[in-house]
Amino acid sequence: MRTVAEILPTIVGLMVAVSVLRASGFLDFLSDILAAPAAFLHFPAELIPLALVRIFSTSAANGLLTDIYATCGPDSPEGILASLLMSCTEAVFYTMSVYFAAARITKTHWTLAGALFATAAGLAASTLLARWIMV
Repeated sequence: MRTVAEILPTIVGLMVAVSVLRASGFLDFLSDILAAPAAFLHFPAELIPLALVRIFSTSAANGLLTDIYATCGPDSPEGILASLLMSCTEAVFYTMSVYFAAARITKTHWTLAGALFATAAGLAASTLLARWIMV
């Protein structure tokens, strides 16, 4: 079993990476690029940063969720979809880094592909559920 001191650098690295993405404006740049495909899929452009950050960090995603609640409201279509998105997806890279580092697993290729596919399915399910709830 690995100690906290051995796992801590991985966690800190992920948190710093997400902070850099938010502060640098790269997340906004990605959101602008993905706005057209998201509109085609009936996914609000305001939630693209949340969907991207959720893959990396739950804590950072919670911060974005709070911002969405403050601007759109928790009972708005965006707020409901954001809530569903948070519950239908997982922080893939955080979870893989912590648990695989603890178990000393190095071959994660198929796990990552499966987890990203499951995240895409969760994103689709949350979008469909939100549309169904709002009808």
